[in-house]
Amino acid sequence: MEGSGRHYTVILVDDEPIILRSLKAAIPWEELGIEVAGVAKNGEGALDLIREHAPDIIISDIRMPGMDGITLMKEVLTENPGRIFIVISGYGEFEYAREALRQGAFDYLLKPIDHDELTEMLKRATARLDARRADDRLLHSVQVLSVMARERMYAEWIEGNDRPRGPLAWLESHELDEDYFMAVVQLDHYHQLSERWSMAEKRLWLFAVRNILEEWSQQYGCLAVFPFHSGEWIVLFPDALQPRKITLGHDLIDRIRTYSKLKCSVGLSRTTRGIHQLSRAYDGAARALYQRFYSEQEGVFADTEHKDMAGHPDLKYPKHLESQLLDAIRTLDTGRLNACWDELKGYLEEQAYPKEGAERLLIELTIVLCRQLEQGNPPMDWRLDGLIHELHDQGSLHDAIALLKEAFAVQLTDHLKSQQREDGPTVVEKAKQYISNHYHQDLSIEEVAEVADLSISHFCTLFKQVSGYTFLEYLTECRMDKAKYMLSHTSVKVYQIAPLVGYQDPKYFTQVFKKATGQTPTEYRESHAAISGKN
Repeated sequence: MEGSGRHYTVILVDDEPIILRSLKAAIPWEELGIEVAGVAKNGEGALDLIREHAPDIIISDIRMPGMDGITLMKEVLTENPGRIFIVISGYGEFEYAREALRQGAFDYLLKPIDHDELTEMLKRATARLDARRADDRLLHSVQVLSVMARERMYAEWIEGNDRPRGPLAWLESHELDEDYFMAVVQLDHYHQLSERWSMAEKRLWLFAVRNILEEWSQQYGCLAVFPFHSGEWIVLFPDALQPRKITLGHDLIDRIRTYSKLKCSVGLSRTTRGIHQLSRAYDGAARALYQRFYSEQEGVFADTEHKDMAGHPDLKYPKHLESQLLDAIRTLDTGRLNACWDELKGYLEEQAYPKEGAERLLIELTIVLCRQLEQGNPPMDWRLDGLIHELHDQGSLHDAIALLKEAFAVQLTDHLKSQQREDGPTVVEKAKQYISNHYHQDLSIEEVAEVADLSISHFCTLFKQVSGYTFLEYLTECRMDKAKYMLSHTSVKVYQIAPLVGYQDPKYFTQVFKKATGQTPTEYRESHAAISGKN
């Protein structure tokens, strides 16, 4: 029985202590999957225990001082008709027992109690409870599937499929036959969060946000709440809440921030009607969220009249700003460059560029400025693809401009430093000397580049140009030379030499040595010992 995972509770009620002790000791409760939650000597005490423990089964004597068993049963079953109530009666109380059955008792037992009979009775009782649980689970599953099917149907309509296929077609959408409006809830900086979270963390956070939204929406009688894209949820409101839509949006943001510590923004559609308008409502709410790009913090944004790039005949590429930015790059003037970025930000806000257009313009300018940086200057640690990817992830124009300011300021500072540094051969010689003194340590290219006061990319290029080696090739050769000397002139064991030349793993040292010399350290030592012997 225990293996089935069954677990029920029972309360025993009788004014005779010996019967209570007998029931607790003689019935195989654990085998039946039942736990005795408490015992009572009268109806009043039993009622308190039942309300405290909410048992599945009550076994009670019919005749007790004060509240009798039938009165107790009526009270208990009125509160929860699903409970199992078993009555115990004497031979002279058969009419009481029959009345108990009429009032809803599961069964009755005559005194003196036959423990085997009660055990069989309890088996039937738990079988009924098992069946009821199975029915409850089935009902819950059907309800969950119904909700999932409805959400799937809504998603298909939002995506423009106005003829949902299969079992979705039979679902009614009467709640959308009246006026409603849509909110699109979008986590700020979701792409960055997603890269930081593990899959388990992502599932946990998205589940938490959905729970917060569902609980919040119940307060206002929302028509539906469901996830749409990753980091995005749909909430459908009855139009009666239209006058409060902005306030509701801010309340929703505060609720998510309070309970999940995550920031989000809300886009609101105009009022519409009918399931066939879901796609249009979504477009409006998503379009409203474009305004987040021009806001420095999360907020609530409502759909307004929209004009795309074709509807902006006066929008022009800011050639004058491009020229000023290029000139600042050529003269390595960080202050002027930052002023140009600020002017560009003001231009985009003033012209009310659509979000996609503003992003495209920033990417075009970034590419042009990067090409200028590459002309006539030493190679720098520049990752154009990475910068463009970061631009796409910025949630606002403010953040995008701040990113570009920082990225280009770093480049100009590095260029200025490169003009003031020592000549290439001197810098590389300085790096070689540092490697020679620290080859036995866990030496990284970052550490040596810092000593040379160069970016990693510039250091790699300069070191290769001057020495003819990559950093790793030179470090490995230096270590192998030291190892060869020790193998030829000392009796230090191979596993002891490895850490002395920078390798903590002797096996890995042996692999590197053989690749570099064509011999294992032991073979190298033996061959050089033979040569020394001949000499």
